[in-house]
Amino acid sequence: MIPLSLSVIADVVGGTLHGADVTVSAPAYVDSRTPLADGLFVAVVGERVDGHDYADGAHAVLGSRPTSAPTVVVTDPVAALGRLARHVLDRLDVTVLAMTGSQGKTGTKDYLAAVLRALAGDAAVVATAANNNNELGVPLTVLRADAGTRFLVLEMGARGVGHLSYLCDIAPPSIGAVLNVGTAHVGEFGGRDQIARAKGELVEALGPDGTAVLNADDPLVAAMTARTRAGILTFGTSGDVRWRDVRLDELGRPGFVLSYADGSAPVRLRQTGPHQVLNAAAAAAMALAAGFALADVARALGEATPASRWRMEVTRRADGLTVINDAYNANPDSMRAALEALVGVAEAGGRRTVAVLGEMRELGDEHDAGHRAVGADAARLGVDVVVVVGAAASGIAEGARSGAGEVIVTAGREEATAWVRQNAGSEDVVLVKASRGAALEVVAEAIVMSGTEETTA
Repeated sequence: MIPLSLSVIADVVGGTLHGADVTVSAPAYVDSRTPLADGLFVAVVGERVDGHDYADGAHAVLGSRPTSAPTVVVTDPVAALGRLARHVLDRLDVTVLAMTGSQGKTGTKDYLAAVLRALAGDAAVVATAANNNNELGVPLTVLRADAGTRFLVLEMGARGVGHLSYLCDIAPPSIGAVLNVGTAHVGEFGGRDQIARAKGELVEALGPDGTAVLNADDPLVAAMTARTRAGILTFGTSGDVRWRDVRLDELGRPGFVLSYADGSAPVRLRQTGPHQVLNAAAAAAMALAAGFALADVARALGEATPASRWRMEVTRRADGLTVINDAYNANPDSMRAALEALVGVAEAGGRRTVAVLGEMRELGDEHDAGHRAVGADAARLGVDVVVVVGAAASGIAEGARSGAGEVIVTAGREEATAWVRQNAGSEDVVLVKASRGAALEVVAEAIVMSGTEETTA
């Protein structure tokens, strides 16, 4: 963050300074357990916790009431944080690259950040950490930028119409990508058409000198060309940036040929799953829009290593059992992609497949149908064993019973872990996946720790 005194911050956000006029030279943060020296603690009042109660020892605070530390007091600290981020961004010479979509945002963001860091240098790139993509996460990411930042890579999420417009007011993008319109959070939006309406706000925010990067294979995304003043660059099997000759290795990591205009270049990814091709192609399109050469982008994609936890993490135990930990989040589309990756890894070695699947949240009226569809996908793909975790995911069992595989229903994480430990062996590949609230990463980690761990991807 560029250094700012609290008096200047108060002027920017329309607040009142209480206490000493100290200078903030480190980024803002909201978790008092991980304070930043010389940083700005943003005190947010939540349903269970009031950040103001944890301000002791902070260098400076942005809050809605005075604290023991020097504090800029405002009516709404979250809105003030957004105004501060926009003020800082306006003082920097930075290209903002933003992306949204129902799934694949974090994977694409990680690929793009890796490519830009490889081609422009680590210090030149600031990117969203994990999936901090909301009205708090976006300005916090912006405030990590400083005078040396050239590229700001932002993942933007939305829970309804108007959310992306708000985030784009904080950080107006020059390059904006819509990856897909799926079923994630369909319960909050009220349908895929509403999701498309909300996601399209990103390309509506682009100026005539910007570039809208759109998925040519998703009709709802492709239709967004009419909603932007920016230039259009598409990706997909029929897009401007496209791929061919996809082949998976023994760990399900794809290799392919990436093409753009009259050129092509080979890519071999280090992440597991055929869906990684789409994520990598979207990231490539954004990097090409930023002016980098295809050959350089392809090379950097092949060097990119996983940056976010619990997303297609592949671990092989010393006894040979392979665990795919994709437990960070889930919706019907990402579940299907993970199941396809599971089958791809297992087929390469002629091994048995075990899918440990939990609840997908935020599906609204589609909850039951969505879970049954995932079970049917597992049956269609020939998954050998489906282990369903918890009553909320029981629809998966219903759908999976349409196939010939074995279906095991467990009451919760402990029972699911015990079943896998007792029944899975060295010739098996185990996928663990559910929505974040199900916390199935503890299942994956327990399975790994039941043998001597040897990380392979």
